[in-house]
Amino acid sequence: MPISSATTSTNRTKSSPTLSPFAAPLTKMAYASRVFRQTQYPNILLLNSMIKGYSLCGPFGESLHLFSLMKNRGICPDQYTFAPLIKSCSNLCDLKLGQGVHAEILVIGFDCHSSIRIGIIELYTTCGRMEEAKKVFDAMPRRDVIAWNLMIRGFCKMGDVDMGLHLFRQMSERSIVTWNSMIASLAQSGKDKEALEVFCEMQDDGFELDEATVVTMLPVCTRLGAIDVGQWIHSYAESSGLSRDVISVGNSLIDFYCKCGILETARRIFNEIPRRNVVSWNAMISGLAFNGKGELGVDLFEEMMSKGLNPNEATFVGSLACCAHAGLVERGRVLFASMSANHRIEPKLEHYGCMVDLLGRSGYIKEAYGLIKSMPMKPNAALWGALLSASRTHGDVELAECAVKELINLEPWNSGNYVLLSNIYAEEGRWDEVEKVRVLMREKSVKKAPGHSAIGL
Repeated sequence: MPISSATTSTNRTKSSPTLSPFAAPLTKMAYASRVFRQTQYPNILLLNSMIKGYSLCGPFGESLHLFSLMKNRGICPDQYTFAPLIKSCSNLCDLKLGQGVHAEILVIGFDCHSSIRIGIIELYTTCGRMEEAKKVFDAMPRRDVIAWNLMIRGFCKMGDVDMGLHLFRQMSERSIVTWNSMIASLAQSGKDKEALEVFCEMQDDGFELDEATVVTMLPVCTRLGAIDVGQWIHSYAESSGLSRDVISVGNSLIDFYCKCGILETARRIFNEIPRRNVVSWNAMISGLAFNGKGELGVDLFEEMMSKGLNPNEATFVGSLACCAHAGLVERGRVLFASMSANHRIEPKLEHYGCMVDLLGRSGYIKEAYGLIKSMPMKPNAALWGALLSASRTHGDVELAECAVKELINLEPWNSGNYVLLSNIYAEEGRWDEVEKVRVLMREKSVKKAPGHSAIGL
């Protein structure tokens, strides 16, 4: 690395007792900083070492302060000064500051160095300035895989996944980071089929899967229903030791098999994970809820509590969903109350949604409505929709009408809500109200979606 070679050259010329702290791990920057402040006349090598350290472990602004100190003392920066300096600007996401450093680099003439150009590209891609990044990238006589990866990641982060894929196709050499970044970007953009195609190309090119590949691809396989591919990934993870040694891989496998309805395999993986974390428990509990095994999910929650593990927000979402599927009303009430009382977790919309679903399914419509009205945040359409469904199931026309009106306020463009309200009135023989709904739709320029039917519309 540049700093290491610079330090080595210093050792050949003259030893200094102030150099020893900087050979320590960068996690000891606080100690290095204290020793540095005692150095009366720091030279370029010491300043570069400190700038490098701050650029890696922060505080990033200290790199810029040291650069100012360097200039104030008349010390000329060299090529090893600017790469970490521009890295600090990237970490701070400070475009203006980075552009200032870039301007100094151009004036001094250090922009020909590859590490500095890569740092500038990272700055502009981090700050979403892809045109500036592309200018630097296009001007590079030799572009290594790091520069390509930065450009692909930058375009994908800005939502231009097609441009990212175009650059990916132009690369003559790729790293595992390149493949993983492209697969993840496609998956996050809803292009699961394309992600699977790139994954297959990766296999054809002889690249081995790592943790990031497995964790990214398993949800893709779930959404595509590509169970055979997911099972192959599982087999690979087992043979390579990833499923045993990397907890995120085990958790992803649990989630994959639960969502594919293969609970026996999911539970076996869960039992075999040597060090389960809260995500492992959450995946299994939510998976049981997803497959309608609510009582087993609640039992697993109790087992988790008995082992002294601290639940988080996701734990309670899964556990309350289990209660809803199993009709465990009283257990759900106790769990919901314990969130803030025992675990200092304030319920979110998802938790209220689970409780409304639980109460509504079990016929406690008024209690569900009261819970919605007592919420500290504004109810969303999903909550009112759950109340509407329960109200219609249990024949509470008054609350059904109330829920639909709230849905119309939240989604005035959704013709289905108007049709539901019209149907409710029609079932009660309230034809004047049916006509009012029709007039309201006309006033709001809402057109009935094809396929819906309602008396009077």
